[in-house]
Amino acid sequence: MSNMVALARSLACTTRSPVIALHCSGASGKQWRALSHAVPGHFMVMAPDLIGCGENGHWRGQGPFRLSDEAAAVVDIVDALDRPVHLVGHSYGGGVALRVAVERPNRIASLSLYEPTPFYVLKAAGPDGWDALSEIRTLAAEITRGIATGAYRAAARRFVDYWGGAGTWDGLKSEAQDNLAHWIPKAALEFRALIEERIPLEAYRRLRVPMLLMRGEHSPRPAQLVAQKLARVCKPRMVETIAGAGHMGPFSHGESVNRAIVDHLLAVDRGRREDDTQHAMPAQAA
Repeated sequence: MSNMVALARSLACTTRSPVIALHCSGASGKQWRALSHAVPGHFMVMAPDLIGCGENGHWRGQGPFRLSDEAAAVVDIVDALDRPVHLVGHSYGGGVALRVAVERPNRIASLSLYEPTPFYVLKAAGPDGWDALSEIRTLAAEITRGIATGAYRAAARRFVDYWGGAGTWDGLKSEAQDNLAHWIPKAALEFRALIEERIPLEAYRRLRVPMLLMRGEHSPRPAQLVAQKLARVCKPRMVETIAGAGHMGPFSHGESVNRAIVDHLLAVDRGRREDDTQHAMPAQAA
């Protein structure tokens, strides 16, 4: 992501508000291409490839992979900027965005999250949450077994059809299937990182960041329950259900999702400008 860090530093010469958009598992920064065209000109969308995706190589670290490892490069981008950053995230990218926000709470202007998946919060969601977490653990185990035996395409099919619905894999272009089969070993690391995250829920409760939390009308139960738990803990400015969408709403209902994100960015930006004006008024009066 060094090119993204360089781009972040170059923003010091502009007045554009930075937006870092983080993609879902198995996708790439290209997921947010339409969003970059939808935002007004005073925003600039940076959409890095997460580890093992797009142009970014597979994980080569030592020791157990954790969400903090994924977030580290994004934190570097935040640190390179000279102004607050808007974070956008979908699914795994939403989980990473939350981790970044906890690590740099005073540098985040807003959060726009579509069904983030920090699955560990299900441990604090009662019997329904425990059942949902068991479902995710079972899914992760099936995919991990497929990876261990070299059945990458079968594992990728199971992953895609769970989140997108039966038959989603068959509807993908062969190039997309190949990319997902290449990425699928990373899925085992992501599941583990999301389930074993150690950030206490109180850290989310302490975030004082304007948040938009989006969810699909027809998403799998675990994703719905995570969103519900986060809504209770984080108390977002708005919870929006995207009609007709599932977990992959940013792809299937991209226009609606992007519109909600842009509206949120504009509302936060407008609020910040009004605050700046109010703070400046006493000095002007003096």
